[in-house]
Amino acid sequence: MKKTYRHIFFDLDNTIWDFEQNSREALIEIYHKHDLPRLGVKSVELFIDKYRERNEMMWEQYRLGTIDKTTLRDKRFALTFWDMGLDAEAAPAALADDYLSISPKKTILFPHAHEVLGYLAEKYKLHIITNGFEEAQSIKMQESKLLPYFEEVIISEHTGFRKPDNRIFEYALKKTMARAGESIMIGDGLEVDVLGALNAGMDAIYFNPEKKSHTEILTYEIKSLDELKSIL
Repeated sequence: MKKTYRHIFFDLDNTIWDFEQNSREALIEIYHKHDLPRLGVKSVELFIDKYRERNEMMWEQYRLGTIDKTTLRDKRFALTFWDMGLDAEAAPAALADDYLSISPKKTILFPHAHEVLGYLAEKYKLHIITNGFEEAQSIKMQESKLLPYFEEVIISEHTGFRKPDNRIFEYALKKTMARAGESIMIGDGLEVDVLGALNAGMDAIYFNPEKKSHTEILTYEIKSLDELKSIL
């Protein structure tokens, strides 16, 4: 027998909103806008690869509290230049602002996103829990026409806690007047979203489109959002 849920919590980036593809499009735009080959960047693919590596590293530092938002936002492109063997000072200061202006306006979602959210919104109360920057997440949801599906959008900056900290899940449950036992979290981050939710007493669904291997015992695991219609 299926468990009865009343509240479904989603991660946003790389669960609904395709962060990798949207980021790629934004990086290509700013690569050409700032004529980065002129500054020694050998190719757009190198720029994208090095940025992704540096960005992931700094987001992990941000989650752990070892750097702040300003450092993450303002230093990642300079350090990307450093990672490419270039002078960090040569990175145009406008790269950071342009990326934050362009990227959130991209609207590539994972396949079946609107279809599945429409289906679920008729049966459950839907919410977002995200560690992303407030200003960016709001634009993403507006531009991608996601806001009507969700009753509450919980952003880590508002709570003072970041996933996988139990306290952000506890905050989300209190904010939505939900009980852990009637709630389920869906996300692509095995540690951040899924194990974080499980540790807070919620069920969780691991969205794993790349079929990454792991040894965790999970409530559910899916590789496509449309699988949610057979689970929920």
